[in-house]
Amino acid sequence: MDTTKPMRILSGIQPSGALHIGNYFGMMKPAVELQARGECYYFVADYHSMTSLANADERRHNSFSVALDFLACGLDPKQSVFFRQSDLPEVTELTWIIGSLTPMGLLERAHSYKDKLAKGVAPNFGLFAYPVLMAADILLYDSNLVPVGRDQKQHVEMTRDIAIKFNQTYGETFVVPEPAIREEVATVPGTDGQKMSKSYGNTIEIFGGEKAMRKRIMSIVMDSRTPQEPKPDADRNIVIQLLKLVAPKEVAADFENRLRAGGLGYGDLKKALFEHYWNYFAAARARRAELAANRDYVDQVLRAGAERARAVAGKVLTRARKASGLA
Repeated sequence: MDTTKPMRILSGIQPSGALHIGNYFGMMKPAVELQARGECYYFVADYHSMTSLANADERRHNSFSVALDFLACGLDPKQSVFFRQSDLPEVTELTWIIGSLTPMGLLERAHSYKDKLAKGVAPNFGLFAYPVLMAADILLYDSNLVPVGRDQKQHVEMTRDIAIKFNQTYGETFVVPEPAIREEVATVPGTDGQKMSKSYGNTIEIFGGEKAMRKRIMSIVMDSRTPQEPKPDADRNIVIQLLKLVAPKEVAADFENRLRAGGLGYGDLKKALFEHYWNYFAAARARRAELAANRDYVDQVLRAGAERARAVAGKVLTRARKASGLA
């Protein structure tokens, strides 16, 4: 393997529903910022969405919407390789190659799998093998760095385990990646205090309608304390935590101090959050509207990205096939 190549960064996002600000601050914003640090490979993870979404039309619609959202939020197809995961079926072949060496016990320990079972999600092969497909996503492009939320760190660690086991079995074949986690925004709270997630129905969409998002923010769950009561735990307030993401630091600090001292009503706090949230994404909303009116451009970006990604994926897959005796 060529160890002199520049750092290659990889990340993907599922088209399982409308993207929300947890997706933005946990993955999209860091991904855009990382474009200046190395070769970035970003993809719409439509294969992964099959573990939770069965409607084909929805998947097609969501995949295009995710591409719109990512481009509107600053992804530059000249700086980054941006593609749809299923446009490179090489990833499914690599999934089988590395999956054949992956111990059942490793997959059974996956936190996300156990969490979904605990929440009543019906188990299936795709859900169980999710970490292997994710490992194939990462290894197929010789990725060095994988930006993930804190809850996804284990999947990168599992990828490392799989890569190391393959290298030990068949010789040095894969680059062993490292996770990159921005702790301060790794987990964004939802409107109910849990991690923001489409599956929990507690999201604030990046590009949701003004009326609907205002209503969503005003419905954020608060405690029963009166406005006059001091709130010594103001830093743990959901609205304050979200405000710190979309408002200038001094503005967020002022609201936190006012809440801590007492005298600030939750309604006023939520109104402030909505205004700052709405302003924060104003430029991206305008950019998204332009992109939505030019579907051919978006499709061309994804096609060109897939071609560039295949130039790397083909070499890595050939390397893995030769190492494991398939070529």
